[in-house]
Amino acid sequence: MCWQCDNPHATVEDYLDRLRDIITERRWAVQFIEGDRPFAYTIGLHDNGLPELLVAGLPPQTAKRLLNSIAHHILDGGARLQPAMHLDCQGEFLIEVVEIDHPDVHLKFAMALIDEPFRALQLVWTDDPRHWPWDRGWSQGRRSQPVLGLRSPAVERGLPE
Repeated sequence: MCWQCDNPHATVEDYLDRLRDIITERRWAVQFIEGDRPFAYTIGLHDNGLPELLVAGLPPQTAKRLLNSIAHHILDGGARLQPAMHLDCQGEFLIEVVEIDHPDVHLKFAMALIDEPFRALQLVWTDDPRHWPWDRGWSQGRRSQPVLGLRSPAVERGLPE
């Protein structure tokens, strides 16, 4: 169930207040957007001088777990993400980091809470046979993962396991 469904008389400002509370308590929040092309993103990493993170095409709990794991690595572990990095996330996900061209278009709640331009990075994942969404045969056409930026030249680095 969504927050708005659980709080039908609440306003958008009420929801933004809820997000502010979560960010104050946990340092960031994860916002899931439902629809034909679902995605999730962090809100609050910018307050720590970091780009926000986004992942598309995963179920809500999986997206939340992945975003929280990477956010912990960069906030607590000091890891720095940059476009074109490849990350092996405990053998479960192979990720390529892609700079999002227009975070203001996709991260609406982050836009409402951040008073200045901000960066966002997409965590693009492979399917089970390790195909990228830009590869022929990715997910055999059964899944959708829009890529919201242009890929950068390759950089081979990753987060520690």
